[in-house]
Amino acid sequence: MHILNLPEFSFRMRNEKGQTMIFDEFRKKWIVNTPEEWVRQNMVKYLNLHKGYPSTLMSLEKRVLVNGLSQRYDLLVRDRSGKPLMIAEFKAPGVGIDQSVVDQAIRYNNMLHAPYILISNGLNHFAFHLEMTAGSYSFLNDIPVFENLK
Repeated sequence: MHILNLPEFSFRMRNEKGQTMIFDEFRKKWIVNTPEEWVRQNMVKYLNLHKGYPSTLMSLEKRVLVNGLSQRYDLLVRDRSGKPLMIAEFKAPGVGIDQSVVDQAIRYNNMLHAPYILISNGLNHFAFHLEMTAGSYSFLNDIPVFENLK
C-alpha cells in the first residue's frame, strides 16, 4: 500500500476473490482496501491513537442528504453530547487536495453544522475551523487534539 504522511499502523488484511481486504475496526467488517480506504483507515487510527478522538464518537461513511441528493461523508466526529464536531473528507494519495475537495466538504457540512473540517489524502492534511459568527473558515496549523475541539 501507499506510504502516507502518518505514523505506521498495523491492520488485519486478507485476500478475497483477488481483492485485498482490510478489517475496519470501527465498523467491525471487512472492506475492500482501495487507496482512499487506506487513507481513511490510517487517518481514523491516527485520530484515535494520537489525537485522542474516542472511537465511540466517530462514524464512518454514513449518508447525508445534500441539496436533495444522497451523499456519503467519510467521517463524522461528534462531541460528547452527540452534536457534530468535525467532518472529514478523505481522498486517495494520488488525488490532489484542491478547491473542489474543500467545496465538497463544506457542502456536506452545510447539512451537519460541524465547527471543524478535516481534509486529507494521506500525504497532505488540512484542518479548518468554522467561525460561526463570521460564517467563514480559518485554516488550522495542525489537526487539533480531541479535547481542544470546542
